Amino acid sequence: MGYYQQLDAPKRRLVDKHLELVMEANKTTNLTRIDSIDEAMMLHIEDSLSGLPEMNDAIEGLYGDLGSGAGYPGIPLAIATGRKTLLIDARQKKMNILASIIEELELQDQVDVYAGRAELLAKTRSGEFSVLTARALSKLSVLLELASPLLKKNGSLICYKSHIEDEELKDALRVQELVGMKLVTDRSFNLDEYERRIVTFKKVGKAKVRLPRQEGLAQKQPL
Repeated sequence: MGYYQQLDAPKRRLVDKHLELVMEANKTTNLTRIDSIDEAMMLHIEDSLSGLPEMNDAIEGLYGDLGSGAGYPGIPLAIATGRKTLLIDARQKKMNILASIIEELELQDQVDVYAGRAELLAKTRSGEFSVLTARALSKLSVLLELASPLLKKNGSLICYKSHIEDEELKDALRVQELVGMKLVTDRSFNLDEYERRIVTFKKVGKAKVRLPRQEGLAQKQPL
């Protein structure tokens, strides 16, 4: 049984309504390339909720979703866990739409949005987050650099991936000590015919380099 079916009825209704609102908004704004409800149930909802074991293992406290886009995995995980949540994305237009969706879901007391880059957020909210997610966002080494200054001690970074090249994992393992992070779990599974992998890192100490660096450097000049 999938994680969606394990939610109680009120939570399933909220998750369903979020998807309906996303699909409606997608008619005028490009929030997702997926236009089939069945496909979206699998590739947005089930995929988002597949990180629940790692979320439940994370320390209590604020949750942030990096590169949230249409609110996946952020909103389903917020609904499932009840955590205070911040959806983070640099695209103002998408965040405006998400803010209105959150109001329609009546989740505004629990879920908020931040339109801006993670590096900027880290300057004002350093060490505030207990857990961060990033779904199909960037290379692991880049995600480690972006997440480290946002996370509190023992906070978790949960990375959703489809396929990880050996070189990408090797780079992440090289960078993790520099940024005060450590690989703790690595789980592979299938969603129907889709291969999925969730890799989790924990904030174990202070970074040995000054973070955050200037906006965009993590991608342009990786550590």
